[in-house]
Amino acid sequence: MNKVTFRELLRFGFYALRYMFTGGPAYYLWLAFLVALALWGGLAYREQLTQGLVATNMRDQVSWAFYVGNFTFLVGVAAAAIILIIPAYVYDWKPIKEVAIMGEILAISALVMCMLFVLADLGQPEMVWHMIPSVGKLNFPASLLAWDVVVLNLYFLLNLVIVVYLLYCTYQQRPYNKYFVVPLILLSIPLAISIHTVTAFIYNGMAARPFWNASILAPRFLASAMCSGPAILLILFQILRHTTRFEIKDEALWKIAEIMAYAMFINLFLQGAEVFKEVYSSSEHVVHFNYLFVGLGHHRSLVPYGWGAVICSLLAFGLFIIPATRRHPVTLNLGCLLIYIGVYIEKGMGLVIPGLTPDALGEIYEYVPTMTEVRIGVACFSIGFLVYTFLTKLAVAITLGDFNRNMVAAGDRRGRPIPRPSTPD
Repeated sequence: MNKVTFRELLRFGFYALRYMFTGGPAYYLWLAFLVALALWGGLAYREQLTQGLVATNMRDQVSWAFYVGNFTFLVGVAAAAIILIIPAYVYDWKPIKEVAIMGEILAISALVMCMLFVLADLGQPEMVWHMIPSVGKLNFPASLLAWDVVVLNLYFLLNLVIVVYLLYCTYQQRPYNKYFVVPLILLSIPLAISIHTVTAFIYNGMAARPFWNASILAPRFLASAMCSGPAILLILFQILRHTTRFEIKDEALWKIAEIMAYAMFINLFLQGAEVFKEVYSSSEHVVHFNYLFVGLGHHRSLVPYGWGAVICSLLAFGLFIIPATRRHPVTLNLGCLLIYIGVYIEKGMGLVIPGLTPDALGEIYEYVPTMTEVRIGVACFSIGFLVYTFLTKLAVAITLGDFNRNMVAAGDRRGRPIPRPSTPD
């Protein structure tokens, strides 16, 4: 195997960056749209830095809210890359193996958004220093939050190394070293499971929060992650198929949809078991469940979210469990949209807020995110979409052979250091 030199990597990185910013009017318009949203949210983050977290609607009663809910959801999206990794590398199924790298790119983008939401939730970014060894104290392994930091960063670095190495080898037009790549890919499977398991443990380890203090929470997190992440991938794959020459077989889409159907059943079954436990036992802890699905007195702002998540998940399951509807583009995309909405609510407003309401003193504080929080959330998602756009553009071009060392060398001789973009204008 040829050795990878630092100079070659720098050269690859330089031309890759230039290629990412090359495209037609439609591509530049999309980038400008995302940058505008990021700036709009960035101005809101500046307000939050100036005023503090009082600019949000988080208070002592509800100290985790919109930011943490989005973080929890996106950890699941990142973990869902194993939906592609297992069929591709454990069972060596070619239709999915050809697109597996797109799942790893989605994981990288989702983890970037996770980190941004954590940064927003901290209030002041310099508080990150407390976790840096020799500067602060990570409090590892005693703290579950420290475990979450460790596994998320390990999973992020692992996916980054895999993606960069595979793209670099394809760019150089030489085979990758399977003895280096395959162990890393197989290692990413337990790491993907661990990132969402540890996130669930942060919730369910709190004995004072009975709505979260359930051993079934971690399996539910994993099952719902296997629904929401692939739902995003299915839509992205169809966009790629219609906007580039990147070939994605129908068999790959249908197999992912089939796996999602099984995951939806497990998620709904576990949710039903949790509902039975709460309703049948009718202990004092059922108050949190009632707040989500029935309301407490005139406090009913969360009820539409609770029922909306359940209805969306049930409708999506009905569409995906029937082979004919999960293979039809219209019903497939409708199901993806429904399951995305259902899981997003389930892990956001449907998980974080009921667990904190009523608080330990019985007070009910009805939380609604402020426009500042929404704008910051939009900025986090916009930056994540930018990361995914850049990496996917590069991956598609390298995979199709439109961007490699020979074309770059030929471009240098003609005074054009990068080839023509492979994406449409």
